[in-house]
Amino acid sequence: DELRGLPVDMAIAVGRYLVAAELATVPEVAYGYAQAARHLAARIGVVREVFGITAYKTGRWAEALAELRAARRLTGRGEHLPLMADSERALGRLDRALELVHGDDAKRLPRAAQIELRIVESGIRRDQGLADAAVLTLQVPELTDGKQRPWSARLFYAYGDALLAAGRTGAAREAFSRAVVADEDEQTDALARLDQLDGISVADLEDDEDEDED
Repeated sequence: DELRGLPVDMAIAVGRYLVAAELATVPEVAYGYAQAARHLAARIGVVREVFGITAYKTGRWAEALAELRAARRLTGRGEHLPLMADSERALGRLDRALELVHGDDAKRLPRAAQIELRIVESGIRRDQGLADAAVLTLQVPELTDGKQRPWSARLFYAYGDALLAAGRTGAAREAFSRAVVADEDEQTDALARLDQLDGISVADLEDDEDEDED
């Protein structure tokens, strides 16, 4: 719908670049496709959104911020506030990141985006050396209500990270275990983190396989 204002041929080309960016598994490749779409249609909100997301995934924090701000102005959508806040954090601007986390716009976001903001805030608190505050930030009802949601694995994983930073290794192991169960699409490396806590390395696993073959 957002591409309807473009000439037909251009809309088709831009749409193909956006789809290619979505399907690309290599972040730099996705960024290249999104950049091509932006070159053709920089005034279209969804184009700036996709370009901002791909810039974020390749660690181009300042560029991600600029593009996602532009997309927000063009579309009025705020669901990418977590990416903006995390980009501010990556740039070392923790106060600006917290302003986004606690702003009025954040309170109007869907719950999934609010949880993502909590995850960002927990990371900020760790950056500030406030390990206990990082844990408290993630103690939301969804942490213990027994329901699995698309973002549950990310919440459990972040909680494990926060607990580990606070020196609560046993609780962190439990959180990573819950992340493994919830992470059907393998969005996180929770299993590797769990193995690390249990003292299991990739080399150990390879040695076991070699022994089995013998």
